[in-house]
This record gives sequence, structure tokens and C-alpha cells, in this order.
Amino acid sequence: MFNCGKIAIIGGGSWATAIAKIIVAHTHHIGWYMRRDDRIDDFIRLHHNPAYLTSVHFDIDEINFSSDINKIAKQYDTLVFVTPSPYLKNHLKKLRVRLRDKFVVTAIKGIVPDENLVCSEYFHEAFDVPYDNLACIGGPSHAEEVALERLSYLTIGCTDMEKAQAFTNVLSSNFIKTKISSDVVGIEYASVLKNVYAICAGICSGLKYGDNFQSVLIANAVQEMSRFLKTINPIERNVDDSVYLGDLLVTGYSNFSRNRVFGTMIGKGYSVKAAQIEMEMIAEGYFGTKCMKEINRQLHVNMPILDAVYNILYERISPQREIKLLTDSFR
Repeated sequence: MFNCGKIAIIGGGSWATAIAKIIVAHTHHIGWYMRRDDRIDDFIRLHHNPAYLTSVHFDIDEINFSSDINKIAKQYDTLVFVTPSPYLKNHLKKLRVRLRDKFVVTAIKGIVPDENLVCSEYFHEAFDVPYDNLACIGGPSHAEEVALERLSYLTIGCTDMEKAQAFTNVLSSNFIKTKISSDVVGIEYASVLKNVYAICAGICSGLKYGDNFQSVLIANAVQEMSRFLKTINPIERNVDDSVYLGDLLVTGYSNFSRNRVFGTMIGKGYSVKAAQIEMEMIAEGYFGTKCMKEINRQLHVNMPILDAVYNILYERISPQREIKLLTDSFR
């Protein structure tokens, strides 16, 4: 019977904080890597993350903090990576500890820029972690709602079902429902694409398109996602499941969605740089759009929404013009 052993969190943002809250409630001990010592000092003094989800209080005696990623990676058996995908490589450059024998869980809903790999693929190729030792967390799960203990549904993807089930046991609670899946790559690519589609939904909102059109946009986005997933990983799956469709809906419609907020600003006339500066947070869909466009140049899947968002963000084509062309392609 697989046991997750001692669990550590890698990352210090809102989703990392929410996941830490869930896990430490079960284990009463976690390791926690944060890059900045001043942030750790403030956390210990205040008993909460000083920058994210400040209403979530922790028993500091149950947390082993460190700004040394090697120290945490050496001491812990399961490593849960919750860093923004654009920063993952920089964190891992410091790593000297062998990851092959660790159980590596990625809660990163993004893609590794320059590599054009989802995180499980990157850990496998760059660090030789067997796919059976890799898992992902997916599903509609805004960190803010998890922090408020609002009912949420998470899916744990892993090719080893026993390990997936073991990890769900440290997540399940009265407000977290869990299920398992073997579709790791599909879940990860879906989580990248839903960010792209949320940016598009935000752009349309900024352009004053209404709910009627937004529903058509999301319906077409589901079809586009399905076409891509069938091409990249042709296994039996139901894209109506919460880990695919549910995550797309919450990211596309919710005001908690930073990707939708980013898109709304673009639709209102902000430049990409101005929107990024004002948000002060990473909209992973911006980076995901470029990566997915590059991946699809080899696959040639029909993806008009991805193309439209790419043209707006990277080719600086007018949002009004690009979305008008997109609307003409919908039925």
C-alpha cells in the first residue's frame, strides 16, 4: 500500500497557501519552501501568509519553513509544486536533490515556457521522474473559495491509481471532494487551454459582448479543447467531467479568475504590459497562449479561439477586429 509519507509544498502564492491549508489539516506537519526569507519571517510572526489569503491562519508549529529548496526536497517524500509555470525552471535550477524517487505532484495549471511541455512532461524529461511517480491536481478550484471552505471538487491524475488514491486521502474533507483519473496529460493540457479561453471570455466582456455570446464562446471552447486533447492524448475521456468542463466554466466566468480579469483589461483597451503591471499577479494564460500556438503549429488542430487570442496578445491585432472574425466562425 503506497503512503505519501512526509509532504512539502513548493511555492508561496494563493493556491499554494490553499493547498497547504488542506493538507496540514490531515497531516499536522508539512514542509514549505518559499523563496524569500523575509516572507517566511512575516509568516511565522503573523501566523498567516503575509501576501496571499491573509485570512487563513496556520499553527506555525506544524510547518517547517525553508528558503532552501534542496533542504526541503531532501527531507520530504512527496513534493507538491505550486509555483507559477513561468518561474518553475528558475526554482528547479537550484535543485541538486534527485527527484526520481520522490512522489512529485504538480498543482500548476500552466505550461513551461520555452520547453512547451506541461509540468509532468517536464519533470519526466528534465529530471527523469517516472510517470508512475508523477501526479497532478485539477478541477475547478479558486484558491479564494477553498480558503473560505466552500465546497470544491478536485481530481488527482496519476497513471498509478494506488498513488492517486493515496494522495486524495490527504485532500478529502467536508468541503473538498476528490476523484482520481489516469489522464494526467489531458488534465494538464486542459488546464492550460481553459486559461486561454478565459482570457478570450474576458476580452469579450471588455468589448461589451453579453451573456448570450459568452455561452456560445464557451460551448465552442469545449469543442476546441476536445479536438486538441483527442490529438495530443487519444484516450477515452469525457470532457463534460468537472476537471475539464468545470474548470473551464469557473475560469471563464468567475471574477476570481485572473485570466478573465487580464482579458477584460485587454478588451477595454489596455496594452498587455499595462494589464500585467496593474494586476500584479501572473495570468498564466498569457504564456500558455504562445506555447499552445507553437505546439499546434506541429499538430494542425482547428483552434480558432486560440488563434484569435494569440493574434490579439502577440500580433497586436485589434481585439474588436479579431473577435468579430471569431464571431463569424461560430454557429
